[in-house]
Amino acid sequence: MNFGVIGYGYWGPNVVRNLATLEGSRVISIADLDPAARQRAQRAYPSVHVTSCPTEVVTSTKIDAIAIVSPVWTHYELAKTALLNGKHVFVEKPFTLNSAQGEELVEIAESRNLKIMVDHTFLFTGAVRKMKEMIDDGSLGNLYYYDSTRINLGLLQHDVNVLWDLAPHDLSIMDHLIPGDPEAVGATGEKHLNCHEDVAYMTLYFPNKVIAHINVNWLSPVKVRMTLIGGEKRMVVWNDLVADEKVRVYDRGVNTETQEGIHKLLVNYRSGDMWAPRLEPVEALQQEMKYFVECIEKGTVPFNDGKAGLRVVRMLEAASESLAKRGALVYL
Repeated sequence: MNFGVIGYGYWGPNVVRNLATLEGSRVISIADLDPAARQRAQRAYPSVHVTSCPTEVVTSTKIDAIAIVSPVWTHYELAKTALLNGKHVFVEKPFTLNSAQGEELVEIAESRNLKIMVDHTFLFTGAVRKMKEMIDDGSLGNLYYYDSTRINLGLLQHDVNVLWDLAPHDLSIMDHLIPGDPEAVGATGEKHLNCHEDVAYMTLYFPNKVIAHINVNWLSPVKVRMTLIGGEKRMVVWNDLVADEKVRVYDRGVNTETQEGIHKLLVNYRSGDMWAPRLEPVEALQQEMKYFVECIEKGTVPFNDGKAGLRVVRMLEAASESLAKRGALVYL
């Protein structure tokens, strides 16, 4: 399967490396507007055609699929042109700038029997796979909450705020793990250094009483990547920055009952063992690119398809509206 890659900046080299080493795929063209990026690409892959013209790549008859690893404001036009030229599309998060663009791309792909995969890389980590397994098999019981913190000092973006930059990771994980869609979103934040919010908090409410909270911040003195999932039976802590025991499962919780004949709530706190399940030691992006090729070959729909990317964009749009209203709830 012949790939063209658009964008060789921060994430593009990782995409190219995985596609170039993946059995059944070959990178034959790389496009980037930056001369320095093109020079790096040509040095790393002398046999690959490197160009400054993205249109040359998306319209090439030699290419089967396009990986779009460029700023979000370029996604819609590049993906649309690629789809109209019969290419499958892999696109970096967030999917599009707005839901109208995402809806159109999904419709084009479906009408032409083409695949869209949105780069929600964390879904392919051993940690998220293990948490998904525990939720699906009922190990955690009914879910209570999802709480995520993704903070660090930089990298400030000039085209999007901190929610659109960092929250897609957490929203895609939440969307993958929690059954059903949220019914309302509230968000607060503030601008300190430029015209975009650099600190933000987002809360999502689900019909099944699950509540999700996401904290994203470009101005934190420390880097934190931690997610807590609370369930009726067990609770999970995922710390992505530690080398060992990234996921810890706690057999702890609260049991309540009403004593018969007495209007009194009895509360029992349960404190059991903690254990760290074994996680697959895999490179998430490698697994994701392999899955993309398999979905194209087998004609299957990826779970991180255009519709999944569109759900994340809709949540981000609702959060942006809530931000403008100083935290007022926006219903989806």
